[in-house]
Amino acid sequence: MLLGRVIGTVTPCVRYEGLEGVPFLLVQPLDKKQQPVDKPLVCADVTRMAGPGELIYYEGGREAALALPVPFVPVDHTIIGIVDDVDLPPGVRP
Repeated sequence: MLLGRVIGTVTPCVRYEGLEGVPFLLVQPLDKKQQPVDKPLVCADVTRMAGPGELIYYEGGREAALALPVPFVPVDHTIIGIVDDVDLPPGVRP
């Protein structure tokens, strides 16, 4: 699982069969200290509850497609859940 923050929404004009009703969100990948890494990416939101500013965890590759209601649709990343809290060990600062 990977950590990220939702920074926006994506509105496609055409959807692949099997992705109807699945929201797409723009996500900034984060490291364990919640600092940005890499470029933002588009994630399908299987929770259908994430919104801008929320801390989420997501999956990529084949596992991303398996998390959706219709498996093996063409997605690279899927939001799996919303993070309530991050508890780091002493000495590791966010």
